[in-house]
Amino acid sequence: MNKTLAVLTSGGDAPGMNAAIRAIVRRALDSGLKVYGVYNGYEGLVQGGEAIRLLAWKDVGGILQAGGRLGTGK
Repeated sequence: MNKTLAVLTSGGDAPGMNAAIRAIVRRALDSGLKVYGVYNGYEGLVQGGEAIRLLAWKDVGGILQAGGRLGTGK
């Protein structure tokens, strides 16, 4: 059975959120799940297309220093 997880945050400043996102993505990948990132919060979920991207281990590497930029697609 294929299992899939999408990670979405509502945006705004939230200390520690990038660490949480990284941990969720890496744990899910280690467990054999497909993981999608939804960029730009709920707007990205509604927009779809390029706002929803398949994530790999490397996509969450180095995000601890990224501040709030991860969720903006920048």
